[in-house]
Amino acid sequence: MLDERKAAILRAVVEEYIDTAQPVGSGAVAEAASVQVSSATIRSDMATLEAEGYLHQPHTSAGRVPTDKGYRHFVDAVGQASLGRPDNRKVTDFFREMRGEIEDLMRDTAGLLSRLTDYAAVVVDHSADGAAVRSFQLVSLAPEVALAVVVLATGVVEKHTIEWDEAVYPDDIDTISAAVSAAFDARPLTQPEGLRSTGSRRLDAMARSVVEVVSGQPVDPDRVYVDGASRVVGSFDAVDTVSQVLTILEQQLVVVSLLGDVLERGQSVAIGAETGLEPLEECSVVVSPYEIDGEAAGSIAVLGPTRMNYPQAMAAVAVVSRQLGRRLSEG
Repeated sequence: MLDERKAAILRAVVEEYIDTAQPVGSGAVAEAASVQVSSATIRSDMATLEAEGYLHQPHTSAGRVPTDKGYRHFVDAVGQASLGRPDNRKVTDFFREMRGEIEDLMRDTAGLLSRLTDYAAVVVDHSADGAAVRSFQLVSLAPEVALAVVVLATGVVEKHTIEWDEAVYPDDIDTISAAVSAAFDARPLTQPEGLRSTGSRRLDAMARSVVEVVSGQPVDPDRVYVDGASRVVGSFDAVDTVSQVLTILEQQLVVVSLLGDVLERGQSVAIGAETGLEPLEECSVVVSPYEIDGEAAGSIAVLGPTRMNYPQAMAAVAVVSRQLGRRLSEG
């Protein structure tokens, strides 16, 4: 544990380094409003902070930079800031005006979060195949072809092409659609109820074929939307680090596992080695789950350098996740 004075000096170093990306000397710390001690005391305390692993001196004559331990103390102490009014307005307007299918909403949400933070943004949609069906409709495309449209409680829209060996008339399509809709009503996609009879063996058989097609093709459990990967390129000096970070962002399973591991540890921020991935040892992740009707439905996150603006990133992720969940709950 750090005393109040050393904590204030560490915070000043972290904030200055976030702003400038340059090693921080005692002179810059002395100018911080929260630090009101002599330069000699600052130098002494910075040396102590270095010895205790909170700061690192890259060169003998240089100032100090925060270590992962220093960032962790800063994040735990500073907490989450409020998102500025202009950015709050951008988020509110975005979700109020957003229209289209769920894939568009998720993709554009990642774009919004990336623009707000200037980091890479990730939206993970955990649309498990146990999600309840909100609505079902069968639409005729041709005499022997129909389109089954399933809307899940998560907001995901699934479409399946149905082909028959004979022509099906519009009235028959309506009858089949009603029977299948009743079987899926508010039930998981993979667990429909028994079909009620339509009064026609022929239409009953067609309805069964529709159920088999729809329930036999469950939703992809994890869909990942990434935006702003190029924004992290300028955050690192080493080309190989940039390459490794971009490669990680392209691996959906790795991204989903990373965010899940962070949340399972009860954290909202993973710093450097805390990510558990060697290629991301110079990166930090800020993540938050979002809910639909009170149920966990996915997560959103930003990934940037360990020298990220944590309070602003945490505020943006929190506001966007809350608004996304609210928007999806409304349908």
